[in-house]
Amino acid sequence: MKKILLCCGSGASSGFMAKNASNAAKARGLDVSIKARSESEVEDYLDDLDLVMVGPHFKHRLEAIKEIAEEYDVPVTLIDGQTYGSLDGEGLVDQIVEFLGLK
Repeated sequence: MKKILLCCGSGASSGFMAKNASNAAKARGLDVSIKARSESEVEDYLDDLDLVMVGPHFKHRLEAIKEIAEEYDVPVTLIDGQTYGSLDGEGLVDQIVEFLGLK
């Protein structure tokens, strides 16, 4: 199972995104777990993650999050703005599949 963490300022908006993406991933039969947390909590979960995805409105923290995650060999990417803005779970799953090379 691939474990993905979405993060933003408080984790609230990314929580809605995680729920929509989890439903989309389940419908596709993908073995992934998608959770949401605030940026301040990311380091607490890095030892058990395959990918961190940052909300586009938190782009200014992307490099700092990458530096922290690098110590754990966890890749970090920015969530597409249009996907995030529309809470498009299918679009986020597309991004996850492409980034992680899932089938």
